Amino acid sequence: MNLEKLFNPKSIAVVGASSEEGKIGNVIAKNIIELGYQGEVFLVNPKYDEIFGKKCHKSLNEIEKEVDLAIIAIPAKFVNQEIKNNAEKIKNYIVISAGFSEIGKEGRKQEEDLAKIAKENDLNILGPNCLGFIIPSLKLNASFAGGMPEAGNISFVSQSGALAVALMDKAKKEGLKFSNIVSVGNKMQIAEEEMLEYLAKDENTKVIGMYLEGIKGGKKFVEIVGNVSRVKPVVILKAGKNEKTQKAISSHTGALAGDDEIVSAVLKKAGIIRAENLGEFFNLLSLISFSETFPNQKVAVITNAGGAGVLASDAFSGKNIQMANFDEETKNKLREILPLESSVENPIDLLGDATADRYRNVLEIISKVEEIGSVICLLTPQEQTPVLKIASEIIKFKEKTDKIISTVFLGGEKVEKGIAKLKQSGICNFNFPDSAVLAIDEYYKWSESKNLKIKSEAQIINKKRQEKVLEIIKRAKSENRQALYFEESAEVMKLYGISTVESFEIQNYRERTFRYPVALKIDSDKILHKTDKNGLILGIKDESELSKAISRMHTSFPGSKFIIQPMAEKGMELIVGIKKDEIFGPVVVYGLGGIYAEFLKTVDYLVPPLNLGETEKSLTEGKIKFLFQGVRGQRKYNLEETARILMGIGALSLEIPEICEFDINPLFVYNNGQEATAVDVKIII
Repeated sequence: MNLEKLFNPKSIAVVGASSEEGKIGNVIAKNIIELGYQGEVFLVNPKYDEIFGKKCHKSLNEIEKEVDLAIIAIPAKFVNQEIKNNAEKIKNYIVISAGFSEIGKEGRKQEEDLAKIAKENDLNILGPNCLGFIIPSLKLNASFAGGMPEAGNISFVSQSGALAVALMDKAKKEGLKFSNIVSVGNKMQIAEEEMLEYLAKDENTKVIGMYLEGIKGGKKFVEIVGNVSRVKPVVILKAGKNEKTQKAISSHTGALAGDDEIVSAVLKKAGIIRAENLGEFFNLLSLISFSETFPNQKVAVITNAGGAGVLASDAFSGKNIQMANFDEETKNKLREILPLESSVENPIDLLGDATADRYRNVLEIISKVEEIGSVICLLTPQEQTPVLKIASEIIKFKEKTDKIISTVFLGGEKVEKGIAKLKQSGICNFNFPDSAVLAIDEYYKWSESKNLKIKSEAQIINKKRQEKVLEIIKRAKSENRQALYFEESAEVMKLYGISTVESFEIQNYRERTFRYPVALKIDSDKILHKTDKNGLILGIKDESELSKAISRMHTSFPGSKFIIQPMAEKGMELIVGIKKDEIFGPVVVYGLGGIYAEFLKTVDYLVPPLNLGETEKSLTEGKIKFLFQGVRGQRKYNLEETARILMGIGALSLEIPEICEFDINPLFVYNNGQEATAVDVKIII
């Protein structure tokens, strides 16, 4: 998609322009004409001869000159015909009008028709149901939001127009400056993927921030955002964390919000920084926008209050970034300039009577410690604290260092002017120490992930294996079965490198050689949760007990198939499954298994295709990481074996889309060198 003329038009027509105060067409026309846009502007409305002293055309057809962009702000029922009538002449549109997919079936049909018009005529259409866009460097406000933000390096893309307006208002106070502000509305044609591709090439954009209520493109989104995030940081605030929110989203923009944990897994795989709330979103955009370089792992903290320093120290718990340890040379230099009562450890406590000189001198010493990539300056406004002078010293220091400098000026009125001064000078101030640490940590993780070296190639489709599995499924379907028998599932698992427990049918079991104790199970596509339906008997000690158990099963489930399995040695129970997400496709789910798996929900997600590096990283950082750490004297479980099992399931999910549902529960894993074993496998087709 070539969006150059859409976002950098030399001429604009406003359809629905109005002289009536309060009308959207009035605000849009006024914004374009009065805020400094240098291109040619045409106003269109059959009700007027002129607006704001400019000629008003009766229709787009009347305009004889070339129009790069038409902004449509008329009732929804007239939009499609208006665009269709001018599709040959004008190729770029913003549809401000609401009344499309967000209102239900009728609006959805009209939006589908509009999409068809766009495709047939090779048009670019932003919206419908959107605010428009603002390009501060062009002095172009092609929206019905008021004002003109300062030109900068943040591109903000929002699915909510109102949120974009709120962000612009807050940006003035926070010192945020923008290269682009774009409201995508219903994302009929131009969605997050198209915006990412465009903004990745935009020289004025350093960081891309997105507010999304739904992700439209699924796998395409993952591919594109993964490529973009290796070039520029992308910060996403994604709404829709619970069922009630997701219903609100549907009525708002007609979007489909995905399972939130799956969304998190997708964003993580793609190298996206996810903000959990608006506060984090602002903090991350500010830090990245103001930073001249990337953070490294080591951070120094300077404070004039011990309590604030302790809170900052606590905030590093569980983070990837660390508080730097100073060598003796650095500590001695600090001792020379600080009072005896000061702490020269990290955080450096300057004491409550700290002057601007004390901050300046300490910063000078820290600047020479090469391993430190970031410095957080804390300040509490005590009676003798010269807030503005300290702010000035921090600003001077930032101008001559390549380290990331951020501040936490705690307080209200006493620090207000100091904070404003810092922000005007491009220094990110946080409200609290933990907010500063979190933002630096997220930026550090992004800078590391974009250069991450993987241990193996991404998965490719194994055609021979695929054909064998599809033949098994074809046979089961010919028998009108909804699931595979255990023997068939075991055959599939073997193809993907996963061992299953020994198993055989009950016919002639007296002629077989096996060891007790054993388990007796129903093997049916109708009864998948065996424990719930009493279709499983464990710990059968001898032939007499087995005979009675078989008799009982025949009575409970007449005509069913049953299997006997020698009891596997008890190991750590895991569950591994495949979830089919409506947006992103198959996702591998894994975590603690057994009968409490659904209750505990100790699970993580992996998005195929998988490689060994990212799978091991997920295991060692996720909810079952303790298994691979050897806690409380226990031996570690086999990390690489578990990772390869998950990779096998990832390959299965991609190669066999005919599988509707899949899980292994339990998968026994061991820390004594024994091979992991799948005890129960469900493959629903």
